[in-house]
Amino acid sequence: MFNKILIANRGEIACRIIRTAQRLGVDTVAVYSDADKHAMHVQMATTAVHIGHSPVNESYLVGEKIINAAKVSGAQAIHPGYGFLSENPDFVDAVEAAGFVFIGPSADAIRAMGLKDAAKQRMADAGVPVVPGYHGAEQDPDFLQKEANKIGYPLLVKARSGGGGKGMRLVTNEAEFKDQLASAAREAQAAFGDPVVLLEKFIESPRHIEVQVFGDATGEVVHLFERDCSLQRRHQKVIEEAPAPGMSESVRHAMTTAAITAAKTIGYTSAGTIEFIVDGQGALKEDGFWFMEMNTRLQVEHPVTEAITGYDLVEWQLRVAAGEPIPVSQSQIKIQGHSVEARLYAEDPAADFLPVSGQLHHVSFPEHARIDTGVRTADAITPFYDPMIAKVTTHGADRAAALQAMAAALSKTHIAGTQTNLDFLSALIQQPDFQAGTMDTGLIEEHLDSLLIDSAVTPVERLLACLVLSGYASNSCSVVKENVQNNWQTGWRLWGNTSQRVTLMNADELNTHRFLVSGNSTVQFFESEHDLDEEQDNRPTAEVQLHAITGEAIQFQLNAQMRVANYVEWDVPATGERAVSIKLGNRSRTFTAPNPLNTLGESSANAHTVVAPMTGVIRLVHQAVGATITEGTPLVVLEAMKMETTLIAPRDGRIEAVFCKNGDSVSDGDVLIRLEEASDDNATT
Repeated sequence: MFNKILIANRGEIACRIIRTAQRLGVDTVAVYSDADKHAMHVQMATTAVHIGHSPVNESYLVGEKIINAAKVSGAQAIHPGYGFLSENPDFVDAVEAAGFVFIGPSADAIRAMGLKDAAKQRMADAGVPVVPGYHGAEQDPDFLQKEANKIGYPLLVKARSGGGGKGMRLVTNEAEFKDQLASAAREAQAAFGDPVVLLEKFIESPRHIEVQVFGDATGEVVHLFERDCSLQRRHQKVIEEAPAPGMSESVRHAMTTAAITAAKTIGYTSAGTIEFIVDGQGALKEDGFWFMEMNTRLQVEHPVTEAITGYDLVEWQLRVAAGEPIPVSQSQIKIQGHSVEARLYAEDPAADFLPVSGQLHHVSFPEHARIDTGVRTADAITPFYDPMIAKVTTHGADRAAALQAMAAALSKTHIAGTQTNLDFLSALIQQPDFQAGTMDTGLIEEHLDSLLIDSAVTPVERLLACLVLSGYASNSCSVVKENVQNNWQTGWRLWGNTSQRVTLMNADELNTHRFLVSGNSTVQFFESEHDLDEEQDNRPTAEVQLHAITGEAIQFQLNAQMRVANYVEWDVPATGERAVSIKLGNRSRTFTAPNPLNTLGESSANAHTVVAPMTGVIRLVHQAVGATITEGTPLVVLEAMKMETTLIAPRDGRIEAVFCKNGDSVSDGDVLIRLEEASDDNATT
């Protein structure tokens, strides 16, 4: 076993590797960029080495800096984690040439599977079933158009390099093929430095099922069963589980046999994943799956495999890299129960899962679930890296128990300070088709409206926000219901009950409310600030009875049911506002009490500028100065956090100025395009 290893990664995977190394008594070296100076993985490691500025191409993607860090720190081996340099064969060669051990597969194995077109041909030659399509080198758009027409629609345009959905586009008809081809190639070039794509027939109702394999230097290869990763958005996985629902022993045997054949064909060592696209129409079939690609690294979703087998895959990686054989035989690996993993991201599901950044003012997770994270309270989600906050993994005796545990875990998770997909995950876990195990990769897109429909803020949530932002909660901490009102020292009056007026901002919606606390700790909430006027209909829109308030929770009774809401509040330095996050059941809502000295921004109907919603790189400017556009017209393609986002016109008008060009780096809030001011003269043109 090694004495010291360097982890060429960051975030939750770096922290996860460090935990196993610590258990084995192995010292660890972290590397970090400017943005990660105070990151969790840096503080967890035995030693840390600075490797450059925040952009990945100046730090985590610079192999020479990683190797130099290994030299100065005295590490014996380098673990790449996943992403970054983990599947770069040239980096593997450089690591070994410098005298270090690469904790992963050989460079030859990575090269064999690194280009999807060549990998598919190699698998077909080995007898592994592959999806029909075009995997050749010719990239002329007219030629590819003809090949696409032969294959038929719908089809997928896929980058031959990389993964994670980057450079992948679904094409539903001939008319949109070339636009989607150009977009996929552009994104592939930006993400992997390789614009070459391949074409594949799109399998209707597809499921994404993958097999975990592991090989050692003796030539032994075992599998650790399968994972179902069908729940995806933007071709990226959201929820994974093991074993796959509806998997029969005969289909499992066929799929795992094909996976082992694939791994042995390239002499694979260490942890790897063979991914299959599976016919999801009806029962799974022995001839209903096809090789899609191999990920020659540890997968993000490996915790569910560890949960059902009881083995630590990172420990296996370290032992095999140190020259040891796989510690168990195939017959010793058994399935124990069921496991589910949910990926918690800083993103906006309602805005096509647009990544967001910001400071995490509060981070708390339940104790009964496995949590893989690289952030804590007060850390920031920056625009430089993947916006994952954590992976939440649960395990149960069967699928129903694992899903129930996941629902409970998500309800007890509270993230405040930036938008997340937490509410979306909670709704997705409860989605009927997923609960029944009858999902495919199109489930999220097909049911997105219903998964987001529960986004309206309730009167009870507004009431709770008013209690906190008015100062009521902080002045009433640690008291039982009989004393709640008496401890509120704001607003004295000679007779009658005390009322308070509070202005709340939520999702750009500004409203002023009133609430009234009576002597028996009953709180009446009035949606409008005028509802207490004698001439108005003064029936409250919500009414609760307070039982206890602590520094982080409000216990109350609603419709004879006892409820508990968690909350956290903070100051917003840039605006002078006070903010609160209310966590009630599966829902999290953020409210601010606006600073009266600030003015509201202009409405989209009068907006004159288009600004960058986050730091990123301009990939395409669609319109030029003088162009007449309508509301919704694509203006700029911005790449950030490894994804492309199209910025559209906020209104009809004419472009007055363009302040960016292809390849420019821009910051959050930078003005990219200015429209001419709207006037009566041009409003109808």
